[in-house]
Amino acid sequence: MTWTAAVAGATGYAGGEVLRLLAAHPEIEIGNVTANASVGTRLGQHHPHLISLADREVTPTDVEHLAGHDIVVLALPHGVSGAITAALEEAPGPTPILVDCGADHRLTDAAAWQRFYGTDYAGAWTYGMPELLHDGEGAAAAQRAELASTRRIAVPGCNVTAVTLAAQPGIAAGLIDPARISTVLAVGYSGAGKALKPHLTASEALGSAQPYAVGGTHRHIPEIIQNLQVAGAAPGAVRLSFTPVLVPMSRGILATVTAPVTEAVRAADNPGALLRDAWQRVYGGTGGGEPLIHLLPEGTWPVTGAVTGTGLATVQVAYDAAAESAVIICAIDNLGKGTASAAVQSLNLALGLPEVTGVITEGVAP
Repeated sequence: MTWTAAVAGATGYAGGEVLRLLAAHPEIEIGNVTANASVGTRLGQHHPHLISLADREVTPTDVEHLAGHDIVVLALPHGVSGAITAALEEAPGPTPILVDCGADHRLTDAAAWQRFYGTDYAGAWTYGMPELLHDGEGAAAAQRAELASTRRIAVPGCNVTAVTLAAQPGIAAGLIDPARISTVLAVGYSGAGKALKPHLTASEALGSAQPYAVGGTHRHIPEIIQNLQVAGAAPGAVRLSFTPVLVPMSRGILATVTAPVTEAVRAADNPGALLRDAWQRVYGGTGGGEPLIHLLPEGTWPVTGAVTGTGLATVQVAYDAAAESAVIICAIDNLGKGTASAAVQSLNLALGLPEVTGVITEGVAP
C-alpha cells in the first residue's frame, strides 16, 4: 500500500530533511509541498540537493492544499501548527495522519506551554520518541504501542532528544540524582533555523562558539523534564541546568549530561560497571536492543560526524570518581534523529510498517 504525504514548511531545513527521507521511502508518495513567503517558487530554489523534487511548485500552507492527503507533516515555526491542525480536523473528508515537527503539541502541561511559548495552548499529541521509557521499564514498549495506535504525532525537540536519550536509563534505574542534572550541548547552526539573522551569518559563526538561552530560558527545558518524569523521576524532582552552545558546524548535537550518582552507585565495588550495565540493559550496545541508538564500546566517545545525515544516536556513559557523578554523552544529527528521522520512525509505527523504513542508518565519512 502507498500513502500520500503533504509537507508544510517544505522550504525550511526541517521540511527539506523530511522530504529527503520521504523521497526514498518505499511506501510513501510525496504530494503537495507548501510554504508561505515562497509560494509560486520551485522547490529546487530552496533545496537544490533534492533533485527528484526540484521542479515541484511551492503552494500555500492552507487546508485546500493540505487536505486530501493520507499524511500531513508540519515543519512550521512554533505556535503556528495548532491553527492549521484545527482547520484540517474541521475540513470535510477523512482527516489525515498529522505529524508536527514543531513544538505545538509536545507539552502535556498547559501552564508550561504558556510560560515558555506565550501563545494559546493547542493540546498534547502522542509523543514521537519510540525509545522513551515509561516508569522505569527496561524497554520502550509502551511508547511504541501508543504510536502504533495514533493519528497525531508530536515530534520531540532536537536538544530534547539528545538529553533524554542520554539521561533516561540512569533515571529509570534510580542511579542518578534527578535534582542536579547539568547539560551542555554543542549545537550545529541549522538548529537555529533558516531565517537570516546577523549572528547566524558566516562572518559571525565561523571560528566562534556562541551560547544562547542561558539561565533556564530555553524552551526545551520543560519538555526534557516531562520526559524524565515519564521515565521514572518523581513529579517535581527534576532540576535541570541546560546550556546550548552554537558551534561552527552545519548540523549535529553533542550533548554532555552530568549528574551526581545515588548512594547505591557510590557504594558499589565498580560504579562505572554498574552504570554501564544500566545503559546496556536499555540500549543493548551497537546492533543491540534499540535499532537507532548505539551504546558505544567502553573508551569510545560519540562524535557528531559519525551520525551526520542519519537517524542514529550514539551514547556513552562513564563514572567520574572525583565528582561522584555520571557523565553521559550523546551525539545526534539535529535534523535527523532530532527531527525528520524521528518523524518518519514514528510515522512508520502509526502506519504499521517496520519503524526504520526509510530511515538512514549509515553515515558518511569523512
